[in-house]
Order: sequence, then structure tokens, then C-alpha cells
Amino acid sequence: MTNPNVVQVASIHGSSIGSNMTGSTQTFFTVASGKLVKINSITCANVHTTNAGTLDLFVDKAERDTTAEGSEFAANETVDGNFYICKNISVDQGSTLVILDTPIYLMEGDALEGLASAASTLDLYISYEVISQ
Repeated sequence: MTNPNVVQVASIHGSSIGSNMTGSTQTFFTVASGKLVKINSITCANVHTTNAGTLDLFVDKAERDTTAEGSEFAANETVDGNFYICKNISVDQGSTLVILDTPIYLMEGDALEGLASAASTLDLYISYEVISQ
């Protein structure tokens, strides 16, 4: 899919999800075909009764040729793999952190994934928009 023109869209649907994270990698969502997701904010609260926790949050980028999207990458360079939004961020027991407050876009095939340390309980809350062209 090429980059959708966000000026001429068919629909924009706002949504949010929450997740209780405990010790294993989770996929929060994978962007569907023909869609673009704008993540507006992500917060993380440690709700464990005694333990601090750590958070990894990353985007698993679908492989694509970036030159087709008007990027500044070298010709025929591809971008795929895991790219961290945060890595090994400590969240004290009873605290809340703002992980993301500047929007980012995920393209079709991209997945938002995360991992919390095993001895903690982290609540993640994600606010986003699904854009269709």
C-alpha cells in the first residue's frame, strides 16, 4: 500500500484500548490492509501492589520500499523489523508514565507490540485513530 493521502480520507474513527501486561510479549494491534493508524498517546500505570516494573514497547514494521513513499532513504533501501518506542523503561509501583504524547503513524502491516517485566503488572492505555482512504 502506498501512503494514504490524509487530506482526502473516507473515514477517521477514534478508538482506544487498554491492556494488562504481565511478563510476555503482546501484540496490541496490527494495521489492516488499506488503513493507516495514528497513535495519539500511550500511558503506562504500574498497578502491582509491591513491585516496580519495566516496559518495552515497539513497532514491528512491515517490509516496504521506502522510496515509493517519498522518503529521504537511499534508493531501494527497505525498512522493516522492530523499532522501539521505549526500551527497559522503569515504572515504579503506584506510578503512571506518559510513554507517547506526540502522534506517530503506523502503516498497513505494522504491529504495535510490548513486553512488561514478569514480576510486575503494568496497565497500558493507547488512544488512536484508524484512517481509511
